[in-house]
Amino acid sequence: MKARKALKISLYTRFMVAITFILFLLVGSILWVIEKREVMTIFKEAQNRGILTAQNIANLNLERLKFWDVDGVKKNIEEQVDEELLYVVVYDRFSSLIASNNLVQENDDITCCSQLPESVTEESVYVRPKDFRLGQRNVPIIEVEIPVFTAGSPSRWGSIKIGLSLENMEAEIREIRLVLILIGCGGFLIGMIGSAFLAKRITGPLKKLVEGTVLISRGDFSHAISIKSKDEIGNLAQSFNKMSEDLLQTRKRMEEANKKLIQAEKLASIGRISATIAHEIRNPLTSVKLNIQRILENDDLDEMEKEHLAISQEGIAQIEKFIKELLNFTRVSDLNKERFSIEQIIEESVKMMSGSLVEKKIRLTKNYSRHLPNIVVDGDKLRQVFLNILRNACEAVDEGGEISLALSCLQEDGVHKINVRISDNGVGIPEKDWENIFEPFFTTKASGFGLGLANARKIVEQHKGSIRVMKKRGKGTAFEIQIPCEGET
Repeated sequence: MKARKALKISLYTRFMVAITFILFLLVGSILWVIEKREVMTIFKEAQNRGILTAQNIANLNLERLKFWDVDGVKKNIEEQVDEELLYVVVYDRFSSLIASNNLVQENDDITCCSQLPESVTEESVYVRPKDFRLGQRNVPIIEVEIPVFTAGSPSRWGSIKIGLSLENMEAEIREIRLVLILIGCGGFLIGMIGSAFLAKRITGPLKKLVEGTVLISRGDFSHAISIKSKDEIGNLAQSFNKMSEDLLQTRKRMEEANKKLIQAEKLASIGRISATIAHEIRNPLTSVKLNIQRILENDDLDEMEKEHLAISQEGIAQIEKFIKELLNFTRVSDLNKERFSIEQIIEESVKMMSGSLVEKKIRLTKNYSRHLPNIVVDGDKLRQVFLNILRNACEAVDEGGEISLALSCLQEDGVHKINVRISDNGVGIPEKDWENIFEPFFTTKASGFGLGLANARKIVEQHKGSIRVMKKRGKGTAFEIQIPCEGET
């Protein structure tokens, strides 16, 4: 039986559900309290209005009651009755009915008796809400009864009972409830919009962090999270970006270490092969070379035979040159470091190439920064590096071409370095071959063994420097070499 997957609810959804529930309770509670207070206030106002109305009717009929003018009382109360004041009932001191308006004179439930107790004071009031049957409908009313006292009389003279309609009050209450509902809905909507915005601000960065974590788990350490908030989430994003950057740098160092390890293994293999080749080829090659020299000493050879033997000697010289370069490349030699001026090493390399430069009419431009520090290097090996690059540049440019030399000083990671830039406007090197040109036996030229730049990189790395091909405007190639300044002054 397959296990049912648990339903995943996002943090944003849970946040919104919680906020909605809290807002609903909060807004509902506030509206309920406000509605109760408003209803109580309105009912209190209706009660006070009923008491004031009853007192006003009592004052208007006090003189008629003194003289038992029943008709005058009845006529007066009929004039007082309106749509809001539904009925008026007048009792004597014995709670017996004296007069009432026509609407309730047949209604014994209202006119039968007074609701006041026998012992009352001028402040005594009877109030109660009730329903009054008016035609085919029940009308909510508030019934108020107050005692009537005459001046100097210790006991009541009678009482006045009125029925005051509450329909206007209930309409007002309904209107207040509608307004409160609209206010509540508006507040709830504003609260939901604000909550959604707040939830987005909180869960949005967290979502970015989750996406960044997924990308890092897939090996994309270059991903940076763009969160600029100055709170805990912003600090978390900065720490995350710092971690990503550290992981990226660590991976780059590991890749460089792996490359160096592979390069070292490759060089070791080449070294073993080279030693075997040198041993197996040099001895028979030396015998062949000596025998050709002895044959050439014979005066009986014609010109054709001498020419063929000379070609053989050139082939043997090429083989010896290849074996020599191969052994030099694979041999790990110590550096004989001394303090040199970088301008001096460059100028010596240029001087050795002066013949080729003049022959192809190549224009050489120089841009040297002033006050460059001396560096502690192996001058002969570094001169070999510059000479190799200059030779390649001279071969790459056409007649009348240009080679540029630039020297400057820079600081990188707290380390001062000499930066050497050698560029030309020759045929250039395809960008796809920029890394491969430093590999042994890789060459883009018709002639050569592909060991010159590989040997150059080995020498530069022995000086803890770096060499690489750089982009340049226009056609041609630009090499950048950086050498740390050890103990510079």
